[in-house]
Amino acid sequence: MRKQIVAGNWKMNTTPAEGVKLAKELVALEGSLNNVSLIIAPPYTHLSMIQDVIGKSSIALSSQNCADEVKGAYTGEVSASMLASIGTEYVILGHSERRQYYSETSETLNKKMALAYANGLTPIYCVGENKEEREAGRHFDVCRKQIEEVVYNLTEEQFDTLVVAYEPIWAIGTGLTASSDQAQEIHAFIREVLTSKFGAKAENTSILYGGSCKPGNAQEIFSKKDVDGGLIGGAALVAEDFVAIAKSF
Repeated sequence: MRKQIVAGNWKMNTTPAEGVKLAKELVALEGSLNNVSLIIAPPYTHLSMIQDVIGKSSIALSSQNCADEVKGAYTGEVSASMLASIGTEYVILGHSERRQYYSETSETLNKKMALAYANGLTPIYCVGENKEEREAGRHFDVCRKQIEEVVYNLTEEQFDTLVVAYEPIWAIGTGLTASSDQAQEIHAFIREVLTSKFGAKAENTSILYGGSCKPGNAQEIFSKKDVDGGLIGGAALVAEDFVAIAKSF
């Protein structure tokens, strides 16, 4: 049975004090959830403090990124081993903002994936198309390419723990949202592409929806067969909204 996951990507938001406050609010509310895994991805500066807050809860800690090198003279980078050493369990890789603003390529992401697995981190690997690609009918091709160039390089053992997140880039921060039928269509396609390489194992892979998911639309989106949760942005910064989304299964 696939794991139901709601992951909160805080991006470059909150001070450390604000982040600790938000984490405490989530810990207080998480007892009301059933059979849903909560993951939060604060900024690097907060990770250790927030791990202290959530350590005895069932909430898991994620990083928003990791370096593509083991260690050394790479100013500003944070390695997978550093993240693992403070209790980080997950790492978001391939997010559309990293691809767009920091020119991350499949070559870079393959290195990051390998280092994540080598240090016991579970990747949440993001795929998705922009507005122009969607309007041109290229969304399937884009997602297939992003999967084949990175995920297809995993071993079967590595693939067993992978989480995939679909980002309709045209729906992030724009107020637009993919319809539940659009979400199901692309999620089913992603699972089909995964199945082509890994067979029946892909039925156990959690595929999260990552496009402006809110308390008001989460239930309809999560009701679809191949949608196993959400990678949440703005709504993850309000504890009540984040938990309301997690209650939408």
